Amino acid sequence: MLRNLLALRQIGQRTISTTSRRHLQNKVPEKQKLFQEDDGIPLYLKGGIADVLLYRATMVLGVGGTAYALYRLAVAAFPKKQE
Repeated sequence: MLRNLLALRQIGQRTISTTSRRHLQNKVPEKQKLFQEDDGIPLYLKGGIADVLLYRATMVLGVGGTAYALYRLAVAAFPKKQE
């Protein structure tokens, strides 16, 4: 039993240590330059079109949800009269 566990451990170590690593380009300096640039664009919109769409969707959902909550509150505050 112990021999099987040790063999399994050794296989796991080999798998982890022999995997090839991807050589990715460091994009941090580019992103720092983009986000630190003083061009009058708000920080939450500097990421491109995806950020603009996410921002607008969040605003629409927030305003729409608030309006719906106020509507439901008004309906609950003034119930229909029963005849």
